[in-house]
Amino acid sequence: MLKEISLLASIFAGITIVLGGIVEGYGYGLSLGTNWPYTRDILQLAAKKDPEAIHRISATIVGIISLAFLILRFSVVSLVGFLGVVATALLGMATLYVLAGKLPSIFQGLHDIAAYSVFATYFVIFLKGFNVNIIQFFLYAVLPPHFLYFVIFMGGVVTGMRKMKFEIGDVRKPKNWLQGAWLIHSILAAIFVIALILEALWIPLLLTIIEVVVGLLVYVGANKNPVKPGISVGLHQLFSLLIVASLIYYTV
Repeated sequence: MLKEISLLASIFAGITIVLGGIVEGYGYGLSLGTNWPYTRDILQLAAKKDPEAIHRISATIVGIISLAFLILRFSVVSLVGFLGVVATALLGMATLYVLAGKLPSIFQGLHDIAAYSVFATYFVIFLKGFNVNIIQFFLYAVLPPHFLYFVIFMGGVVTGMRKMKFEIGDVRKPKNWLQGAWLIHSILAAIFVIALILEALWIPLLLTIIEVVVGLLVYVGANKNPVKPGISVGLHQLFSLLIVASLIYYTV
């Protein structure tokens, strides 16, 4: 039973991340202002298909499942999952202030890392059970030459610098911090591709190539319409999740 619930938690964590991409893609980042975690009419807004409201409700479901896990089966991995949810929630609040220009974009990058860690933790529980060494995946994600978490972090930093309203511009000769951050994000992604080739991880490599193409579509969309770059942002998050899931499947 707990195994199935862990899959449910992972699915909802993934849905929450993709919804975050849709929020950015369609300009809903501050649709609820900096009120956190809820506003009085959040259910009504969700019924009207406000993706930011749905995003927060989905995150709440993940939090409830995480707390239930901690109570029903206390272990190191369930504690990691719960702490990841807490960190994601607090950094989600900070992200609102990043978008409002009151905090640096680093908080957006940290928020993305925390969110992906929650997804990864519950997916690992589903595949391997409660006795798995979750630290193994986290080390894989940060140690050279993989740089997976650094790619995710810099993607969040770029989003934070854009504040969901600025175009990235021509990055061939960077003229500002935003363009520099985008280039770093792209270089780290290229290194990650090389690492997958060296390790002969072909399925993650295929997904990463698709992700790179989608990332270029996000770049084009952000320059064409900085406020509403479109569905490509949500797809960017979706393929990132598939990459993480495939890496867990083949390496943990």
